Amino acid sequence: MAQERVTETETPDGATHTHTTIIEDGGRSGIGAGWLIALLILVAIVIGVWAFTQWGGSEANKNNAIANAANQVGDAAQQAGNAAQTAANNSGK
Repeated sequence: MAQERVTETETPDGATHTHTTIIEDGGRSGIGAGWLIALLILVAIVIGVWAFTQWGGSEANKNNAIANAANQVGDAAQQAGNAAQTAANNSGK
């Protein structure tokens, strides 16, 4: 919406001058900024999802590696137990 201001000035000799000023409120100038903010929010969400999947996957890989190592230790202990049992059986004969 526009506003109109009229200013009248009188000089010392009695002459009157009129000056009109029109002031506009800017209309719809903020729409471009709104799109820019929405785009930045969308980019932040995409980066957040990507980071979460990357870090979440590495955490699962770490847990799987620990579980595999524990299984290998368990298998090695079983083999050592079997060897000890065989040695005990052979020494008693």
